[in-house]
Amino acid sequence: MNLFSILKSLTLKELRGGLAVTGRYLFRKKFTVQYPEERAPMSPRFRGLHAQRRYPNGEERCIACKLCEVVCPAMAITIESAQREDGTRRTTRYDIDLTKCIFCGFCEEACPVDAIVETRIYEYHGECRDDLLMTKEKLLAVGDKYEAQIAADRTADAPYR
Repeated sequence: MNLFSILKSLTLKELRGGLAVTGRYLFRKKFTVQYPEERAPMSPRFRGLHAQRRYPNGEERCIACKLCEVVCPAMAITIESAQREDGTRRTTRYDIDLTKCIFCGFCEEACPVDAIVETRIYEYHGECRDDLLMTKEKLLAVGDKYEAQIAADRTADAPYR
């Protein structure tokens, strides 16, 4: 140790620097959100709970191309498909394990028909692991419930897509 480092430690330079930062922010106006009553502003591009969308005629959009399953870096998506009597392919099983999902949005970007989207919903929980396994039925229910908000976010987000 040299003389300079000894003097630096004796004068408590680091402590004074930390106290100076604290002093600068001590008397500024605080930014506190009283959470249940107030909400912080949220971007329409926020990535939260997943949802599956339907066409206006009520048919599900997913064509079982499995691009979202392939592109998912966390391998959180499981898809099984079958061919219908009219020759089109549709999913028989579409599961997203939210305990594995990293909410990267790759599934949403890879989907050619805009079937899987991430909504702005962040208030959800599960009391057991099975509660966080989003099945096809759960995903479609979320999509049906929040379709107006999803559609509005998709049009607001159009220049960024």
